[in-house]
Amino acid sequence: MAPRVVITGYGAVTPLGSNAEDSFNKASEGVSGISMIESFDTTGMPCRIGGEIKREPSLDIIGQSLPSNSKIDIRRLEKYTPRPIKFMIEATVEAITQAGLHGNVSIAPQRMGVALGYHGENPPVNDMMFVHKFYRPSKSSQPWDMKALANAGGYPYFSFFRRKSDVATAILGGIFDCKGPNISIASACAAGAQAIGEAASIIRDGAADIMIAGGCESSLNFTGFVGFVLIKAMSEKYSAPEKASRPFDRKRNGFVMSEGAGVVILEELEHARRRGAPIFAEFLGYGSSADAYRITDTHPKGEGAILAMRAALKDASLTTSDIDYINAHGTSTLMNDQTETEAIKQVFQERAAALYISSNKSMIGHTIAAAGAIECVLSTIGINKSIILPTINYENPDPKCNLNYVPNTAINCLHKRVLSNSFGFGGQNACLAIGKYD
Repeated sequence: MAPRVVITGYGAVTPLGSNAEDSFNKASEGVSGISMIESFDTTGMPCRIGGEIKREPSLDIIGQSLPSNSKIDIRRLEKYTPRPIKFMIEATVEAITQAGLHGNVSIAPQRMGVALGYHGENPPVNDMMFVHKFYRPSKSSQPWDMKALANAGGYPYFSFFRRKSDVATAILGGIFDCKGPNISIASACAAGAQAIGEAASIIRDGAADIMIAGGCESSLNFTGFVGFVLIKAMSEKYSAPEKASRPFDRKRNGFVMSEGAGVVILEELEHARRRGAPIFAEFLGYGSSADAYRITDTHPKGEGAILAMRAALKDASLTTSDIDYINAHGTSTLMNDQTETEAIKQVFQERAAALYISSNKSMIGHTIAAAGAIECVLSTIGINKSIILPTINYENPDPKCNLNYVPNTAINCLHKRVLSNSFGFGGQNACLAIGKYD
């Protein structure tokens, strides 16, 4: 028997709230976190909205929340630490405090690891313009004036580090003294869920007792935003920002990009019990797959999604009749929602119509690498509160999306086992099975 893995803490920073409970409570009220983007000028763009967190995280304030025995002065990390990782640190402080790990010197550092979904920071336009001033294409023998660039000042030369996808795990490992396995996953929208699934596998394999697992993203700047605008993947038709994300609705017309961070503390069950840790849910299973189809499209028959869901059920030793609720990927794009619906029908057959299914992205938007982690956190809280979050803005039924998407209003419902789907841009898929701890 593989060791059982449980969730002993969680944390989140989303457009709905600065912590997990606030985010869940707003979502349970059907509140939208989507608004007009303020962090950069979107004039002239067909999409001008996003799930923006309307504050700048402060390492000084975060540092005051760290245990006194922390091995690192967090304020010295400012030049290395981009906005999404600051949110990640906030969420992790929340999670480790809840798990009773805050300042716990009895935890063996070499038995505690980190696994995160993250893609690195997008280069700011000002940085690119500054560097370009020192490029002289007419001087073919030496087109870059490196001496002038080095002496000019004004260019943040640690930018290369900030753009590395492994910088988040490196920083978290240093702050929280995690000397165990340290893995970074860059798999688009599946990254956060894959990080949690792979972290659980590490614990099951006996390589760690505790894993900090989740994801973070903040691509709401011009360089992170414009590519999705140009391929017309985002919503361009909306009466108001909060109405734009409408998964499974017939008038859906694209996703809404957001920012945030989500994290869970995964722990081997007996280790958690020995130290009297709170247990909020049990990690039951994980499935991962690839569409192997097209870089921008999901497989039209949902083959990768089907593989991931079936693999998660098999890993958890569950049948389709054991699942009470699916936290859907539900991006609000035309093909994704239709494909996910068909994939659920293929996996669950006649039981599909009886399942509760909803999309947190209707309220939070799409946080890319953070999405699967945030949705895992919200699913965990929902299991404990017996609340299933709604799909808001569901106003126009689509005959091709004809399942129970919990329209517009949360429901009070005892549910014990959840599948959480994350299907990534490029055809990378992950599915997590979590359940009430028994």
